[in-house]
Amino acid sequence: MAHSRTAKKAIRQNVKRRAASRAAMAMMRTQLKKVRTAIADGDAATAQKELPTAMKLLDKMAKTNRIHANKASRLKSKLSKAVGAVA
Repeated sequence: MAHSRTAKKAIRQNVKRRAASRAAMAMMRTQLKKVRTAIADGDAATAQKELPTAMKLLDKMAKTNRIHANKASRLKSKLSKAVGAVA
């Protein structure tokens, strides 16, 4: 248990940051799932509509260091390639 004021404040900050990070990651995973589901269903229109949103979220997650920049790039590449194959 933290004793000093600064340690207690750090705990409060960590709780807030963790909640924000988990929410952002969940939103990203949901968006990726929307694109992948559209691809699996063969729905090119929906996949093309959802792809820019997914790419934007991946860029944001990489920018804020929630995921590695290379992972974001790799996912964007794989998704755009799959959407292109469906369309």
